[in-house]
Amino acid sequence: MATKLRPRERDAIIQSLRSGVTPRTGFQYIQVGRVKEIAAIIQDIDRVADGGATIKLVIGDFGAGKSFFLQLVKNIALEKGLVTMSADLSPERRLQSANGLALNLYQELTRNTSTRAKPDGNALNSIVEKFISLARDEADTKGLETHELIKDKLRVLNDYVGGYDFAQVILAYWQGFKDGDEDRMNNAIKWIRGEYATKVTARQDLKVHTIVNDASTYDFYKLLSGFVQLAGYKGLLINLDEMVNLYKIPNSRSRTTNYEQLLRIINDCLQGNVHGLGFVMGGTPDFLEDPRRGLFSYDALRTRLASNSFALIAGINDFSGPVMCLSSLTPEEVYVLLCNLRNVFAYYNPDKYLVPDEALTQFLEHCSKHIGDAYFKTPRNTIKHFVDFLAVIEQNPEIDWRQLLKSVNITAEHEDALEDDINEAPSLRDTPNNKNEPTKSFAQAKAQPNDADDEDDEDDLSSFTL
Repeated sequence: MATKLRPRERDAIIQSLRSGVTPRTGFQYIQVGRVKEIAAIIQDIDRVADGGATIKLVIGDFGAGKSFFLQLVKNIALEKGLVTMSADLSPERRLQSANGLALNLYQELTRNTSTRAKPDGNALNSIVEKFISLARDEADTKGLETHELIKDKLRVLNDYVGGYDFAQVILAYWQGFKDGDEDRMNNAIKWIRGEYATKVTARQDLKVHTIVNDASTYDFYKLLSGFVQLAGYKGLLINLDEMVNLYKIPNSRSRTTNYEQLLRIINDCLQGNVHGLGFVMGGTPDFLEDPRRGLFSYDALRTRLASNSFALIAGINDFSGPVMCLSSLTPEEVYVLLCNLRNVFAYYNPDKYLVPDEALTQFLEHCSKHIGDAYFKTPRNTIKHFVDFLAVIEQNPEIDWRQLLKSVNITAEHEDALEDDINEAPSLRDTPNNKNEPTKSFAQAKAQPNDADDEDDEDDLSSFTL
């Protein structure tokens, strides 16, 4: 049976890849390789769906396919019946902060809340309405008042931090739904999204005494995971990409508080203190391994995230731990990927292929000559140039692809330079005698006040002694 590709999907795939970003749809048309990684992540998602918890740090170089993999994980989770929340960390969005940056991340995640029925985000309203719909149906079946049944179902949330006020907000949404009061319903969603600036306004609108703030964001992630399960979903999966932005924080105390929050998340997930909640985070090797600025600069994180020594001895990857190092695509898999891209351009019609098989082989040879094995180890640049190559031929079919290929200048992709006030340190992979290198303990860092202005405090290297 011939593969059918809709023009909208085709254009979305091509435009995303030409821009060097991950497409949101059409993964089944271009996905290759990473079979063991996908099998491992499916096991983690199944664990969350069964009421467990998981955390996975997906580590790979820039351009290795982390963002694509995280988007693929999101799609798998949606198919498994989970709710997903996705966001990229940035200088304005962090795990922990005292000046609104953690709340910014929470708000971004709630805006990007997705379900299988609404995969593009903004699904909070539909989740709340599904919960209310299920409660109404059950109340009608049992001959009970819907209001009382909703209160009874939400009582389990009282065990969570902020659970009582959360239940009051859901009841307010139900009351607005019943009375046709759109403002009240919108206020309820506004509170869940963390968009109330003051407790006074929230108390006037919804009669609650708390709001979401920097200090309570993680507690509300756990609270949301409990609520989506009451609404009939299997659990909540939170995707966080660009974790390298924590590594780039110039203020050592701010960076320390973020690593402490990450440790709290890891401990809760590994110890089974949360249920129906999973985290998948994407970062670079330096973010993980750098002995001065990375996660390994924190003793507690290093012991929890260290590689399996037996797997290292055997020369294999252990995908069952909290860290998943993405293996490189093979040259054969990159060739298959180029075939898939050619199929996307031709709507899977061989008669409409823009270039023959010979062009694919010569393109890979061209890449190998210019950037070496980076063409398959970090394939984003290779993919982008190949899509550009096909786009030019599609618009100008009279052009000889051989002559065009000779003029293509492909360069290896490198990480963006850190800010001038950040001194980069070598990673563990490049430091042969890292055992003897001193690291700043978290006890010392915790003794200092946290969250000073980043621009006013850089790492104090004078505290390090040889």
